[in-house]
Amino acid sequence: MLKYIESTGRTEEYAIEAALKKLGMDRDDVSVEVLERAKTGFLGIGGSPAKVKVTYEAPDEEEAVVAAAPVKEPVRVEREASGRERVKPAPAEVPKTEASAPAAEKPAAPAEAVMPEDDEKAAQIARFLTGLLAHMGAQAVPSIRKGEENTYEVELLGEHLGSLIGRRGETLDAIQQITNYAVNHGAAKRVRIHVDAEGYRSKREESLERLAVKVAGKVVKYRRNVTLEPMNAYERHVIHTALQDYPDVTTYSTGTEPNRRTVVAYSRGEHRSGQ
Repeated sequence: MLKYIESTGRTEEYAIEAALKKLGMDRDDVSVEVLERAKTGFLGIGGSPAKVKVTYEAPDEEEAVVAAAPVKEPVRVEREASGRERVKPAPAEVPKTEASAPAAEKPAAPAEAVMPEDDEKAAQIARFLTGLLAHMGAQAVPSIRKGEENTYEVELLGEHLGSLIGRRGETLDAIQQITNYAVNHGAAKRVRIHVDAEGYRSKREESLERLAVKVAGKVVKYRRNVTLEPMNAYERHVIHTALQDYPDVTTYSTGTEPNRRTVVAYSRGEHRSGQ
């Protein structure tokens, strides 16, 4: 059954994090509705916190979980000198632990950017990203390969790249956006540059597809629309594509950037998707 809790925080994100911590759930396991946005007030006076409604699926009451019966300790019977028998618990066996295998060493990142030879556009991307990463203090280098239809695929190589990815890929999106702008500025022929790190893009896409299917199942089961959190255009496209053939579900987007959201709606016998 669907249940929800309401949570407040200094910002919408703080309110959501507080609710997730209380529920012990991940962000992909819930849907969020912003009830009240945070207001800062004038000079810090008259402000109010953000308030969100976090909906999650709880097990139905009839789905009781049967606890496993406790394992009885083996006992040992000893006979005392008086002839009486005394029962003593057998010593507990200490589980044997196997020596953990040594962790495989990660290959070291190259010292310089990796790119196709005799490709001026790739060289331009490498120069810009190398300078940007150095300015950010990141120990990473770009690996560039030419894709199809004037596209370049860039993988940032290095260790501890979480700061370059950011929360839900926001920093990585910003790096991609500014790189596209810098390289294409004033150019007669534009190219598209995709920037990734530690395979984040594919992992995020898989996570969104799982979320889409899970939410669609709830929509059909309870015949109630669910509005997802704000997403960028690419992430909304992943949701629409994942559910374009899902029976009795339609998707559409609402709101304005950067708070545009995808709605997964119950619609028997109809299929519609929009950006």
